[in-house]
Amino acid sequence: MDPQATAVEPPLGSVGLTQIHGKVGRLIRFGQWLNGDGYEDYEHAFVFVGGGRIVEAEPGGAREADLSEYAANTVVWIECPPEYGQAVADEARKLVGTKYSFVDYLALFLHRMRLWVPFLRWYVRSSRRLICSALADRAARRGGWRLFVTPPIWEGYVTPGMLYRLYLKLLAPQSA
Repeated sequence: MDPQATAVEPPLGSVGLTQIHGKVGRLIRFGQWLNGDGYEDYEHAFVFVGGGRIVEAEPGGAREADLSEYAANTVVWIECPPEYGQAVADEARKLVGTKYSFVDYLALFLHRMRLWVPFLRWYVRSSRRLICSALADRAARRGGWRLFVTPPIWEGYVTPGMLYRLYLKLLAPQSA
């Protein structure tokens, strides 16, 4: 563990992005590439729920875990506005146990290609399974915080690469 992993906690409800190494990380990168998100180096998203804890979706299902599992220098944060923090954290905790599905990347790809598939929108926003970034977006939406206002996107139609691009967009005014 990195001793600085929890040195500074983000605001409650914030969305963290980090890297995943190995086969799973490569699969996620490929899924993001299929979806038009490029080959970003951020393959995982989670929600900070306070007390050094996060909620994240993993292949075994959504779980609550210690933020210290990720080295602080590998995490970037989309900071949650304080008025939504508690609600976003509460909504994230409600999603613990939700199943995970790599098939969601195929559904996102079909949407990107504008292929008509019956029930595709329903499938992507289904609460029975979520990829990590969709979990973060769902918790934010249900907590009243809209991550993607312009352009609006389908609920669940979010990859870690999309969240990373949002992070860069939000960072740009500060670095100018």
